[in-house]
Amino acid sequence: MNSRTVIIGGGVVGASVAYHLAERGAGEVIILERESQQGMGSTGAATGGIRAQFETDINIQMSLYSVDFFKSIGFDCGYEPRGYLFFATTVEQFAYLTANVAKQKSLGVEGVEVLDCSDIRKLVPGMNCDDIVGGSFGANDGFINPIAVMDGFTRGALSGGAQIRLNVRVSGIECSGDKVKGLRTDDGVVECDKVVICTGAWARDLAATAGVDLPVEPMRRQIVWARAARPLPEMLPMVIDLGTGFHFRPAKGSRDEVLFAYPDPDEVRSFERTLVPEFVAKICATAASRAPFLGEAEVMLEKCRVGLYENTPDHHAILGGCDIDGLYFANGFSGHGVMHSPATGRALAEIMLDGGAKFLDVSCLSIDRFKTGKLLHETAFI
Repeated sequence: MNSRTVIIGGGVVGASVAYHLAERGAGEVIILERESQQGMGSTGAATGGIRAQFETDINIQMSLYSVDFFKSIGFDCGYEPRGYLFFATTVEQFAYLTANVAKQKSLGVEGVEVLDCSDIRKLVPGMNCDDIVGGSFGANDGFINPIAVMDGFTRGALSGGAQIRLNVRVSGIECSGDKVKGLRTDDGVVECDKVVICTGAWARDLAATAGVDLPVEPMRRQIVWARAARPLPEMLPMVIDLGTGFHFRPAKGSRDEVLFAYPDPDEVRSFERTLVPEFVAKICATAASRAPFLGEAEVMLEKCRVGLYENTPDHHAILGGCDIDGLYFANGFSGHGVMHSPATGRALAEIMLDGGAKFLDVSCLSIDRFKTGKLLHETAFI
């Protein structure tokens, strides 16, 4: 097999990169997906949230671009602006949210505002607000369908001339000196000029075959799906406790099904993807304490999800090339891969074809920042 550009990984990020390369007429583009179908990795386990309520300029800007994309693109991605509510239980947390809202507005985010406790009581009737100082709400934040986004990108890529090959596992990247020359796969050697690693939490070992230390660590994330005993509050948004990261949201299209999630501090680096009963019990107790209307929710084990976050040391993505000519990364999204996939795909296409992203300066997301110490800082990662 010969190919000019090979994208390793057919999830939402890989599909977006292929879509944007094909849109630019980048020549021969092939996606290699190790599973028998797309979406078997982190994309299929994602909850599908999208928000512009971030701390850093780059995350805010990538969200703004991506939300506009989801609103205007020609395929249905299931965008539903139900809003994100971050609430604070300390004065310091509230000051952080207030400062973030000011920054978000300065960068062009619309519909974001600071709320006091009484506002939050009205927004989420029945929630325990006794310890809440205030919060922030973004009306244009909301939900998308990760699989629909991936499928839309894939269809667009294929119609633009790209190819996808399933059941092909890549075992290594072959280089000649400091330049990519091909890939080792269980289907033989694939010769190529450019490679984009889009394999999520599995990216580090693959990058290492080219001699690159990619600082991406896998971390299990468990999503508990439950059915409430009575209808949820109307237009319930995503609700996040800034202090703990615990959050809940309604299931799309349902008035009584709800998802609970929590960045468990007891988790360690692991590729484990099993649901832990003790975690389920703990998060259900947390949900009942925060929102009594969730107290009798029945866990729907068949719908619970377990996926892997691909975390970097500063919880920001790694986008772009490296010292190996022809090797590129779209990794380390730390939970934001689906929501930032439109901006990611365009950025990679422009970096590969034009020498740099022109629509948005993403240079702060280069892998070089880990050598120079210019790390980014984001508190509200969930």
